[in-house]
Amino acid sequence: MAQHFSIHPQNPQRRLIEQAAEQVRAGAVIVYPTDSCYALGCHLGDKDAVQRIRDIRQVDDRHHMTLVCRDLSEIAQYARVDNRQFRLLKSATPGSYTFILQATREVPRRLQHPKRATIGLRIPDHPVAQALLAAVDEPLLSATLLLPDDPMPLNDAHEILARLERRVDLVLDSGSCGLEPTTVVDLTGEVPEVTRVGKGDPTIFGVAPVA
Repeated sequence: MAQHFSIHPQNPQRRLIEQAAEQVRAGAVIVYPTDSCYALGCHLGDKDAVQRIRDIRQVDDRHHMTLVCRDLSEIAQYARVDNRQFRLLKSATPGSYTFILQATREVPRRLQHPKRATIGLRIPDHPVAQALLAAVDEPLLSATLLLPDDPMPLNDAHEILARLERRVDLVLDSGSCGLEPTTVVDLTGEVPEVTRVGKGDPTIFGVAPVA
C-alpha cells in the first residue's frame, strides 16, 4: 500500500523530502506535484520502475518519457543543445513546458524514442519538485499522472491513493497543483514546433501550435 506524505507546497519539509529521495533511489515509483499537474516519477536508471510507469499509463516505448531536471546545465548533460535551442530553453525555464530534444549517450536507449533517439526534458517551477530533484541529485524519469480513459490528470491526493494505492509506493501530497499538463515543444527541427498546448504559453516561441 502506498505511503502518503503531506508536504507543504512552498516550504517542503526536508525530512520528508529526504525520505522520498531515498525511496526513489531504492526503486520506488512516486507521485509528486509539479507546476502543471501531478506526475509519476522514478529513478531514471531503474528499468523495472520505468516499466511500472508505462504500465500505469498504458503507453509503449514510442511515448516520450520526460527527464525532469533542476536546471539548464542538467538538461545539457542529457540532450544535445545548440546555441539557438539554449536561448529558447533559457527564455522558458523554469516553467510548464516539456521540450523534445536529441538525447545524448547519458540517456539509456530504452528511454529514448525508438526511431528518433529523442527524449522529453523539462524544468519545473514548483518548490516541492525542485527540493526533490536536489535531494535525489539527478533527474527524475517522469510522466503526467493521466490514467487511461481519464479526460484530465488526477489532482486530488485521496483519489490518487484510492486508485493507485497498490501500483505506486509513495504520494507526495501538496494539495491541488492544477489539471493542465505541460505545453510540449519539439526543438529538433529548424523552428520550434508546439505539438501540445498545455499550461505554458505557446506564443513565446513565435509559432502556431499544431492542430
